[in-house]
Amino acid sequence: MTQSELIILNFTEIRRKSIKLWTGLPKDYYNWKPDEKAMTAIEMIRHVLEADYGWNIIINKGNMTNYKTPWKNRPFISVADELEFAESYRKTFLESVRQFSDKELNETEIIHPGNGEKKILGKYLLRIGYHESVHAGQFLSYLRAMKINRPEIWD
Repeated sequence: MTQSELIILNFTEIRRKSIKLWTGLPKDYYNWKPDEKAMTAIEMIRHVLEADYGWNIIINKGNMTNYKTPWKNRPFISVADELEFAESYRKTFLESVRQFSDKELNETEIIHPGNGEKKILGKYLLRIGYHESVHAGQFLSYLRAMKINRPEIWD
C-alpha cells in the first residue's frame, strides 16, 4: 500500500465516523450552539465539508488570495443536502491525494495560507485528518450537551 493510499484510508474512516455523528443530529437541533461565539451544529458540519474544497486548492499549490467558496449564500437545508453537495468536492480532493507519489508526499513543501507555516505535504495531509477528528470530538460534546443519544462510532 502506498503512502497516499494509507492517507486516503485514514480520511475515509474519519469521514465515515463524522457522517455517523452528523446523521444523528435531529433537524430541531441544527442551529444549536454551546455559546454565542461557537458555530452552530450545522455550521460545524458545513465547515468540515467545505474544507475539502480549500484543502484541494492548497495541496495543489493554487492561489487562495481571492478564495471563493461554492457554499457562499447556500442555505442550510439538511445534513443529507450538505453531504450531497459536498460529494464532488470530496472526490476531487481524494483524487488529488491519490495522485501524489511517496516522493512528493515526503518532499513537497506546502505553505498554509492562514499562518504562512511550511509543512511537508504528507504531514500536512495528516493534519487535515486531525482537523476533522477534532471537530468530531466537538460534535460529540455538542450532542452530549443537547442530551441526544450519541451514535456509536467505534465499530
